[in-house]
Amino acid sequence: MRKTDVRTEMKEQLQSKTLFEQAKRCAYDYIDGLEKMPVSPPASSLEALKAFDGPMPQDPGRGGDILELLHRYGSPNTIAQAGGKYFGFVCGGSVPVSLAAKWLSDLWDQNSALFVLSPIAAKLEEVCEQWITELLDLPRGTAAGFVSGSSTAIICALAAARNELLRKQGWDVSSRGLFGAPPIRVVLSEQAHSSVFKALALLGMGKDRVESVPADEQGRISMAKLPKLDQNTLLILQAGNVNSGAFDDFDRICTMANEAGAWVHVDGAFGLWAAASEKFRSLTRGMEKADSWSADAHKTLNTPYDCGIVLCRDRSALIRTMQATGSYIQYSEHRDGMLYTPEMSRRARSIELWATLKYLGKDGVKELVDGLCENAVYFAGKLSNNGFAVMNDVVFNQILIRCDTPEKTAAMLKNIQASGKCWCGGATWRGEPVIRISVSSWQTTKEDIDDCVEVFKACRTMADAAV
Repeated sequence: MRKTDVRTEMKEQLQSKTLFEQAKRCAYDYIDGLEKMPVSPPASSLEALKAFDGPMPQDPGRGGDILELLHRYGSPNTIAQAGGKYFGFVCGGSVPVSLAAKWLSDLWDQNSALFVLSPIAAKLEEVCEQWITELLDLPRGTAAGFVSGSSTAIICALAAARNELLRKQGWDVSSRGLFGAPPIRVVLSEQAHSSVFKALALLGMGKDRVESVPADEQGRISMAKLPKLDQNTLLILQAGNVNSGAFDDFDRICTMANEAGAWVHVDGAFGLWAAASEKFRSLTRGMEKADSWSADAHKTLNTPYDCGIVLCRDRSALIRTMQATGSYIQYSEHRDGMLYTPEMSRRARSIELWATLKYLGKDGVKELVDGLCENAVYFAGKLSNNGFAVMNDVVFNQILIRCDTPEKTAAMLKNIQASGKCWCGGATWRGEPVIRISVSSWQTTKEDIDDCVEVFKACRTMADAAV
């Protein structure tokens, strides 16, 4: 029998802080066990997820019991991407200070839509916008919107591009919609990321209407096979092919696009950060000539999830596309975040992003980027020396390998994923199945890589015996 109503009980929980102390103990327990836990949960652990089944309870529960349930059955069923042996999707770790800042921001519980809703979130968005623009050497005055990830960032950027291209033809999408609008040409690589096609479909530009350009053997868009561009063209390029890590030739292609009056978007989910490194900056030469860019801070920059960024050279184009009106909306003379994103209610991602940039500084970001890429080269070299075929030039953080036959490659990948000792994903490259390795976490050491190479060798032996 409950002695108090739920609101009184929650007030007591805030005052006593016992729940937060329990959560801290659970978090510390998870961190301490991270290096020894399986990278992916075994079947026996997954079976325990049944503990969460059942109907929604009628009566309020006990906070401590709920946290215990989460930790006992939830923690073992996480993917240990915060450790050093996860190489699956391009998922970074978490810079410790940014993780701590996120904990604090969760307690603040800020809505970053407007300055009046969160002055601190607005200020840090303003600072992050300036710092990122400088860090990546983008045109000064470039606008930034802080969204969930690069998929949403691409939607925002392509929406701004669509609206601006049509505006220059005398068509206002915001008021007139797309029915009867002049057509827009979309030119992109056959190797464009799936999120680009999703964005085109959502925005009414049609994923089947694009002009697809062949890519070279490394996944770079072929300049020689680009169609003639014009002022009605949206051209989409890549800073980091999702499989090979290759970068398009921005300098030459953007110059040509600028002369034609086309809009250029650069999909740089993980690769845009190459511009922050003296060693890898040449990969992004000419990128600043584009009109919009998309990136994830939770990839190469190792900011906690989720933290995507849309960047747009023409601030007014982004604002015209995203701005909402309503008598209840209280805009200010300061930065109002909802002018740059589709959301109104939105968590304050700028807090942990600012903490990451403040902690690392320009030299720390450079060290982080360089370290990931150096580890990728080291990983590829170790694999090559042990008889694995490396299928791409390792120019950034991505590695593609295969075995003697497609069947053995598929079997080896299955063995790796089932091992629990490391994790990587698969893809199709130049018509063949490959194993895709993304080196994205600051936690990864050369010792981790050496251990993983041994796992790869053992999994290949198993595949050889089974196929």
